[in-house]
Amino acid sequence: MSRYWIAFGLAAVCGLAGFARAANDVPQGLTAGKADLKSAGPLAFGPKGVLFVGDPQGAAVFALAVGEAPKAAIGADFKADGIDSKIAAMLGTTAADILINDVAVEPGTGIAYLSVSRGRSADAEPAILRVDGAGNVTALDLSRTPHAKISIANAPSADLKDKRGNSLRRESITDLAFVDGRLFIAGLSNEEFASKLRSVKFPFEAADTSTSVEIYHGAHGQFETRSPVRTFVPFLLGGEPQLLAAYQCTPLVSFPISSLKGGEKIKGRTVAELGNRNRPLDMIVYEKDGKAFILLANSARGVMKIKTDTLATQEGIEQKINDTAGLPYDTIANLQGVEQLDKLDAGHALLLVKSDSGLGLQVVALP
Repeated sequence: MSRYWIAFGLAAVCGLAGFARAANDVPQGLTAGKADLKSAGPLAFGPKGVLFVGDPQGAAVFALAVGEAPKAAIGADFKADGIDSKIAAMLGTTAADILINDVAVEPGTGIAYLSVSRGRSADAEPAILRVDGAGNVTALDLSRTPHAKISIANAPSADLKDKRGNSLRRESITDLAFVDGRLFIAGLSNEEFASKLRSVKFPFEAADTSTSVEIYHGAHGQFETRSPVRTFVPFLLGGEPQLLAAYQCTPLVSFPISSLKGGEKIKGRTVAELGNRNRPLDMIVYEKDGKAFILLANSARGVMKIKTDTLATQEGIEQKINDTAGLPYDTIANLQGVEQLDKLDAGHALLLVKSDSGLGLQVVALP
């Protein structure tokens, strides 16, 4: 998903600053060759023409050159039902064997990118697909796409599992965001203080820096250091850059970016408890009527429109919560089955929606 600053209370949105293109039109820091992804997970756009792709199985992040955008932009009336079947046919399989892991809209183009797994096992074949406003689906040629790669230090080993038998390697990268020349990476490490927020400058440097993060989880009534951030967005609060992160079951936590330093251990401020037995899936920040809102898609609690008016003064939650607390929200009843979302423009979002007939893409007005 693409990321934008929102200055809460100031109604200001700042675009991402683009890097200069090289003479051959390849973005700075990228070189031609095979992008050997082991998996395709979280997406985020950075400098102009650069798509970041999280590769949890390979414990790496790739920066890919997406090339010139198609002319047919996605518009406000766009809808593409059965996108999973269309992708499956392209990849020579069935819709039941396809996973769409993330959706990101390239800023200023109205073109969507999807990270896809052909198969559902750890060795599923990855693909990066592009969807235009006419519903055309094309694949990036990863065998020769200009790219750069950075490995993630101390990722969980490929055979390590949690108490439910789920692979912890898949949690090595859970979300990405590009902010002011740096790529922020959420996920797990193999350390005892496992939950990490990492950052690396782009063009990529030799190594990333990581901060161990601790939160108070109101539904569990305890501090936690091993649960990964599921999805996050950057924002400005009183002029100070922050990351707002959603966790399983569902604490919403604020971290000042200035505190995210390599080797440090920090505690976030839990600003909301949005209900347990729920997995946050994706989130965006947007403005409407001069106010800033968070739109959060969930596995079990629908799509929430979270108000931010009291975010600056919200007292951190540090006691057990039986239901919900903190920032107020409304559930958007007409948005059902939303699995991923990204901001298309100032007034619209692109959604990946699951229905009885499969997965589809559609544009909706921001509520």
